[in-house]
Amino acid sequence: MTVNLPRPTAGAMDGAVHLYPLRVYYEETDAGRMVYHAAYLKFAERARTEMMRVNGLDHIEMIEKFGLVFAVHSAEIRYLQQAKLEDELIVQTSVGALGGASMTMDQRINLVGDNGIGAAISKLKIKLVIVDENGRPQRLPATIKTILERLRDEKG
Repeated sequence: MTVNLPRPTAGAMDGAVHLYPLRVYYEETDAGRMVYHAAYLKFAERARTEMMRVNGLDHIEMIEKFGLVFAVHSAEIRYLQQAKLEDELIVQTSVGALGGASMTMDQRINLVGDNGIGAAISKLKIKLVIVDENGRPQRLPATIKTILERLRDEKG
């Protein structure tokens, strides 16, 4: 008997912006039921991973095919409003600047309201570098750079 199990969501592209929905769980909050500040980094990481996957840039394949991984170089976070237990959120991710061995991802975490995407609660700018298995920076392979350039250019 075959069972159609529900699958984790990968989110979806809206033009050049990836939309990743999530809900705030108890484990991500403090004693006051407010989202702990470091949880926003986890939300952003999940969304970036799914954006890459949706666009054919699976992390395992990148390791196996190119021997390369993305590593966080720096993270800038602005907290605009507090998320709380049970809030529904949407993480918007887009490609910012591209360098030879790096890229910047622009991310915004919003509340989900009755009429769609609600107020922004956090804005992130994450700089990633591509490194080999020894942690040395490497140039972006042409196939990966082409995909990222297309997403950046579609963004405008």
